[in-house]
Amino acid sequence: MRKRLIQIFGFLLVTLGWFFVSCTMAMNNWRISQIGGLGGQYVIKVGWYWSNLWKDCFVDSTDVTNCRNYGVLWPASSYIQGVRGLLLTGLALGFCGTILAFVGMECTNIGSSPKTNDRILFIAAVFHFVGGVSDTAGYCLYINQIVITAFNTNFDPYALQYVIGAPLFLGLVGSFFIVLGSVLYAVTVFRSISRKSGRVHIYESRTYATPRSRGRTLYSGYYMQSRPSQFSQYSRPYRNSTYSGKSRSSKISQFSSVSRIEDKKMLDRDTFV
Repeated sequence: MRKRLIQIFGFLLVTLGWFFVSCTMAMNNWRISQIGGLGGQYVIKVGWYWSNLWKDCFVDSTDVTNCRNYGVLWPASSYIQGVRGLLLTGLALGFCGTILAFVGMECTNIGSSPKTNDRILFIAAVFHFVGGVSDTAGYCLYINQIVITAFNTNFDPYALQYVIGAPLFLGLVGSFFIVLGSVLYAVTVFRSISRKSGRVHIYESRTYATPRSRGRTLYSGYYMQSRPSQFSQYSRPYRNSTYSGKSRSSKISQFSSVSRIEDKKMLDRDTFV
């Protein structure tokens, strides 16, 4: 019961994490920069620059948005391409891990044997873990580019300096949920997977007897030990009967000698009279 609850809790965490990651792929404001609005003639003239993985936009104070879409592959920056690849790889691994988790979880009752289901769930945990790490690496790569631009002293002071947007924080939280859920999956099945399967060896039944002396062979040691046990039940009564016969004969001989002595005494008395 506890194993099933842990797996369900891990599944909820993983599902919530992939939902967060999927939402960040379509959200705006990955990085934000504001210009104007500092007083004087710039009170009304204010604008915001924001970017995500797919486009770079500008919004003025009248809420008019002008965007420039990134190229599909080559026109985009190298780090943008890297972040896209890492996030899409994580999503693909998460999709495969979700399917395997449905098969391997105890509460779904899909599959052949419990040990096979545990192995499948462990593979799903590995897929989720690698996908979560891949997503974390993608978000960290994007944040690193923002930090380099903001704190580089050799950078153009009139260039835009962006700050980290909310989708990056949401993506990091989702990646943490994915990794935590995969660890919960692995904890529930690690013991059953690491347990060695007991092998039963069937040997030919043989009786071995340790010889009492070096001169005895295995054959003589085996059969010489069984002879006393076979004849012991007959030897004791035989000995008892022999001894009993000897005791009876001795008693009879003593009784006959006593009777002869008495007869002799009676005969001597009669002759005297």
